[in-house]
Amino acid sequence: MATFKKTAKKATKKTAPRSRSAKSDAAGGEALSKSISESAQQIWLAGVGAFGRAQAEGTRLFDGLMKEGASLEKTARAYANTRAGTVRNVVETGVGQTRDRAADTWDRLEKVFEDRVQRALVKLGVPGRDDVQSLSRRVDALTAALQARKAAPARKAAKAPAKKTTAKKSAPRKAATRTAKAPAKRATQKASTAA
Repeated sequence: MATFKKTAKKATKKTAPRSRSAKSDAAGGEALSKSISESAQQIWLAGVGAFGRAQAEGTRLFDGLMKEGASLEKTARAYANTRAGTVRNVVETGVGQTRDRAADTWDRLEKVFEDRVQRALVKLGVPGRDDVQSLSRRVDALTAALQARKAAPARKAAKAPAKKTTAKKSAPRKAATRTAKAPAKRATQKASTAA
């Protein structure tokens, strides 16, 4: 570029005399044409030189750009991983809170439903769980008392004849009562095991 300016100045100085003649005009045009072609040649050579340098340094430049890109990618991935972990924690916390709220809501809904069903059953006169359990205990108590009453007369009946026979002091009857006591004892044992 510097040589272009110098040649352009020289060309204008040579072609700018005070008196212009046709010969001098042709010479000035020729000089201008020469300076323009020299400038174009210099520009062309600069482009070829830039291309050669780019070609020679291109692989080195390309390798450098690849390394820089790899380091930027590594940094970006590390940043993305830390952000992903943070986002994951935030999402898990949000999900946990939502799950807890949903469980609380279901518990409240279930309680409301149970209360309404219980009120409806009470209005209809259907006995509840506590009433059924109370009745079951009373039935069990009455069943035990009934079984005790059945067993009590059988024992009294077995003991009553034995006392009557022992109350009399006659000798021949003692032998007869002893033989009668054995079947009576067996009958009471059978009645108590059956109960």
